[in-house]
Amino acid sequence: MKKVRWGVLGTANIALTQVIPAILRSSNAEIVGIASRGIQSKDLLTKFSIPKYYESYESLLQSEEIESVYIPLPNHLHKEWVIQAAKYGKHILCEKPASLTAEESKEIADICGRNQVKFMEAFMYQFHPQHQRVRDIIESGEIGELKYMRASFSFFLENRDSNIRMRKEMGGGSIYDIGCYGIHSIRNILKSEPAQVKVFAEKDRQSGVDTSAIVHLRLENGVNAVIECSMDMDFRHEYEIVGTKGHLKVPRAFRPDATDGEGLIIVHSGQGFRMEKIVGDQYKNQIEHFSRAILEDFEPFYSIENTIQNMRIIDACYQSIEQQSTVRVNG
Repeated sequence: MKKVRWGVLGTANIALTQVIPAILRSSNAEIVGIASRGIQSKDLLTKFSIPKYYESYESLLQSEEIESVYIPLPNHLHKEWVIQAAKYGKHILCEKPASLTAEESKEIADICGRNQVKFMEAFMYQFHPQHQRVRDIIESGEIGELKYMRASFSFFLENRDSNIRMRKEMGGGSIYDIGCYGIHSIRNILKSEPAQVKVFAEKDRQSGVDTSAIVHLRLENGVNAVIECSMDMDFRHEYEIVGTKGHLKVPRAFRPDATDGEGLIIVHSGQGFRMEKIVGDQYKNQIEHFSRAILEDFEPFYSIENTIQNMRIIDACYQSIEQQSTVRVNG
């Protein structure tokens, strides 16, 4: 089987612990190079059996051996290096959030379109099969007409003085880092866009970043939704959906890899109570989907247009924080 030849820009923890191992596990991808501005990357060649080390991002992008790149750089660098990668004709998987604003994501869409390269934002959680099962349960009518959804993602951030999540100029903050998952899951599972956004946030006095936020969304279909995101709370990653005839909860929604890939759906309805365990490898599934899109020349199911819309809601969240008011979302 032909495999897509991947390169990685940088040595971020998510690349080393999740995405590079996922490339190694995949059936249609192989890693052929890694670039870093730090000498420590050479030690990774042996650990991950990576054939080549590049001393700069530019030299990796210039390599004809590389077909697709994974970009796990700090948030404020995403747009810059997506643009550079596109100019060199590389397909791009970029960590979320793809940019810092919807306008930046539109620039990304334009440059990737003009250079005829594929782009996908790395919301890996959506490649776990438990979420399709949730959609199936909703569509079956088992929990009735949908009325409410809540998505929560939190963890306690250590070593704050040195962590880029506390750097506002680098795209730090809880909404950019983990609130984006709640926005994404609500939009894509309920299949409706937010019409109004109201945010209550706690800000770090020194850095100015949002360390916690409660986001209320009023969707176009009339459903109310709430997002909780925090870097000041215990680790949680879950969502629940309430209908007129039942409700369900997904307590391992965004990081089921923390439980060896085992997802869980808890359903209460007129049919009774049950728990469904579903196992999946979300990082490998993500790599294989994007690689297949390259090999078979089709557009990834998670489109750049969807990315732009998710960023539009993030824009509205930060506007609501600054104005301390409800913001109407412009389509």
